[in-house]
Amino acid sequence: MNYQPFIDDSVSLIEFTRIYLAIFYTFVAGFYTYRIIYKNRTTPSGVIFPGQQYCSSWWNHMAFKFFRAAIWFVCVVRVFIPELDNYLVLFEPLNGWPGVMFGNVLLSAGFILSMFVHFDMASLWRSGIDPNGPKELKTTGLYDYSRNPMYLGVAAAQIGFFLALPCVFSLVCLIVGVTALYRQTLVEEEHLSQSFSEQYQYYKQRVPRWL
Repeated sequence: MNYQPFIDDSVSLIEFTRIYLAIFYTFVAGFYTYRIIYKNRTTPSGVIFPGQQYCSSWWNHMAFKFFRAAIWFVCVVRVFIPELDNYLVLFEPLNGWPGVMFGNVLLSAGFILSMFVHFDMASLWRSGIDPNGPKELKTTGLYDYSRNPMYLGVAAAQIGFFLALPCVFSLVCLIVGVTALYRQTLVEEEHLSQSFSEQYQYYKQRVPRWL
């Protein structure tokens, strides 16, 4: 059996993904930067609330900031210095069809889901816990099916990144990212329980945390 076409396709996919990841994360960085600047201008109290220094929420924010920057940096550098892959410790059995392709799709779908929720929340969106909010409990749209649809999108994107670039680096990013998401979810649930009491307790009983 001639495996050459399959090998060629895998190589082409890997090279496409190398460029795609660099463009994707550059776009994500630019998008978030623009949205935060825009929302800070239209929201007097601001929209970024990492919390008190060294608190649980603060550590979660720091972890995300660090790994977002690291992921962007690695993905961009890989385009110009392919030899960087030698230091990422690739999981070769996963580095090809169909895993990498599925990773690209899941990465993109997770981002699209997160952005859909972001725009759907409109003025209610915050990064972290606003000590003066939220003013109302969001329970409609995707929040009628999951209490954390945006975090589901982020988690899906993180899994997608690992599959698109299966290596020790992306595995560490995945483990830290999912752990930070879970920890942040617990912090936010406690805040919402205090802010909305019976309303949030009923919401918790009706809608699952994830799916």
